[in-house]
Amino acid sequence: MREEFSNVAVFQYSAEAQILKGRLEAEGIQTFMIDNHTIDTDPLVSNAIGGVKLRVRKEDREEALRVLSAVSKYSVDDEGRQISCPYCNSSKVEIFTSVKSVKSFFFFCLSFLVIALPLYMKRNYHCTNCKHEFKLK
Repeated sequence: MREEFSNVAVFQYSAEAQILKGRLEAEGIQTFMIDNHTIDTDPLVSNAIGGVKLRVRKEDREEALRVLSAVSKYSVDDEGRQISCPYCNSSKVEIFTSVKSVKSFFFFCLSFLVIALPLYMKRNYHCTNCKHEFKLK
């Protein structure tokens, strides 16, 4: 008998996938990841090969999606409180990185030359509700 599997999520890095893999396994859903070793070896190929795929058995797909939908993808502060947008007060805030400053650009270029992950990136937040970008104070 051949088992069939289904992707339930795709991630840019395996660390992100590991967190949700652990959550699914805590619920008793057997999971495995595809392309995680390739991306761990060379993170720059993540977009080219479609990221790290988190897979489950077809019969567990609906339950896995239910568990994953309960996990918030929005940012929290160091104490675990939901971050709110200072302009519209929405809690749908995501973190993103940028290389707009000279310091960020320098470290990005240095990291690229030595084939490593960037050492310094400027982190900002983006409200998905009003599209405003801001820094956490």
